[in-house]
Amino acid sequence: MKRDETLLHLREAKKAHIKWVHRAKALTEGFPVEKDAIPMDSTDCAFGLWFYGEGQALGMLPNMDCFKEIELKHNALHDTYMKIFKIYFGEFNRSFLSKLFNLKKQISAVEQQAAADYFAQLKKISDELLVLIERLERRVGAISESELESIF
Repeated sequence: MKRDETLLHLREAKKAHIKWVHRAKALTEGFPVEKDAIPMDSTDCAFGLWFYGEGQALGMLPNMDCFKEIELKHNALHDTYMKIFKIYFGEFNRSFLSKLFNLKKQISAVEQQAAADYFAQLKKISDELLVLIERLERRVGAISESELESIF
């Protein structure tokens, strides 16, 4: 695979991550977001699909110490989102009528504040992750075509 193509895929994965964070923010701000619109598992989101798929080859290149850091931050991000998910979509006692009319869980002010606090943590982790992804972009941009083609 050529460097430009690799960088394009990496940048697309980064953009998908940013969109994922925006959807999490929308959820915590009270906008309607479908339960499945924000993948919980780090291997199911678009960035994770790239990272654990095509991206794994980049981790085999020398001087890619940021690769493990990216994985740790990405997992921490999803762990934090899990807390938000539980607030908005966790199980609650639903009456027959609420199930029938597909009524959503009512979120208390305390839960809203907790979700906002978790989102602040998530945003901080995301910002740190983006710095690492940008470092990875620079490193991929600096390696030779032949070195990159040797791993793909």
